[in-house]
Amino acid sequence: MPTQPLRRSKTDRKIAGVLGGIAGQHGWKSDTVRLVYVLISLFSAGFPGLLVYVLLWAVVPEED
Repeated sequence: MPTQPLRRSKTDRKIAGVLGGIAGQHGWKSDTVRLVYVLISLFSAGFPGLLVYVLLWAVVPEED
C-alpha cells in the first residue's frame, strides 16, 4: 500500500498527469493504467470517466 499522497506527475503525462501519478504511486505502467481507465470509461455507463478525470485534475496537487 502506498505511503505517499497522490500527486499528479510532471513528467509522465498526456493531459494533466493524473493517471501517470496514479501509476507512479502504485508502481504500475502508466500506459496500462491509461488503457484500463479509458476502457472502463467507454464500457461502463455508471462510470463517468471524463468527469472523474477533471475532478482529480482540480483536486490532486502536482508533484514537487
